[in-house]
Amino acid sequence: MSEPLRRSRSAGENDDPSVSPLRISLTGAAATLLAPLYARALDARSPRPLLGDRAAAALVARTEYDFGRLGINETNAVGVALRTRWFDRQVRRFLADHPRAAVVHLGCGLDDRFSRLAPGPDVRWYDLDQPEVIDLHRTVYPAHPARQTVAASVTDPDWTARIPADTPVFVVAEGLSMYLRAEDGPQVLRRIVERFPQGQLVLDTYSRFAVGSTRRFALFRRTGAQLAWGVDDPRELDRETAGLRLVESISAYGTAKGVDLRGLPPRLRARILLDTQVMARLPVLGSVGHLSRHAFGANTTV
Repeated sequence: MSEPLRRSRSAGENDDPSVSPLRISLTGAAATLLAPLYARALDARSPRPLLGDRAAAALVARTEYDFGRLGINETNAVGVALRTRWFDRQVRRFLADHPRAAVVHLGCGLDDRFSRLAPGPDVRWYDLDQPEVIDLHRTVYPAHPARQTVAASVTDPDWTARIPADTPVFVVAEGLSMYLRAEDGPQVLRRIVERFPQGQLVLDTYSRFAVGSTRRFALFRRTGAQLAWGVDDPRELDRETAGLRLVESISAYGTAKGVDLRGLPPRLRARILLDTQVMARLPVLGSVGHLSRHAFGANTTV
């Protein structure tokens, strides 16, 4: 793997001295957005990216932060890139069937998914996150007439009223559910189903075992964030949310299925294949997480 991908970026390092440095001071769950940002940047700097998020690489290059302290290495950077790639594909598929639709990106963090996917002219896009995160998001990404930002917690009962419900809606919640309290998660899903007449929702969940195990990881020790909501089976979400229907789900290890990994260094490719083909079959480790797609409301193409 290339030199930028092997090493952690030092605080103050900037690939383009003409760009003003960015200083970030976030704590708790909000600070965890830096981990997937850095992972996407590492992927973008590799010789053959799986995702190719150049905006993430540019943002990391101008940010004064010691990303190495987050514990992100080349293996989990590939995992993040594969996960985000899966979510991007779900959005593209929905918009291909519903070119006039709304996309709601919950817990958007510093992911510029809107620019990465470049949706059609009849798509309205809403990036939602906590106010301090949206302030930062607005600073680093250019405004666009088709994209709006919503500064609110996903648990705020009023945010859905700020999204028009006159078109099919696609809700994206990547890397979000596990930070919600167990009593808040189902409430968020119910508000979505009750507000929008038709649409789909994609999210990833950690099992209860995984939620309890991750407290020892560097990311959570150093940011102070805590995971709370564990879901062992995506069908639990349907049982707790009237009107929600599971369309498909895959194991967290399933994101590599069908992906050309030959561009990865042999050692890294072997590690990814070990995780996806061997560990996925183990009784406990194989079900540490899922990615699932659900439909709700009037019939939509699934």
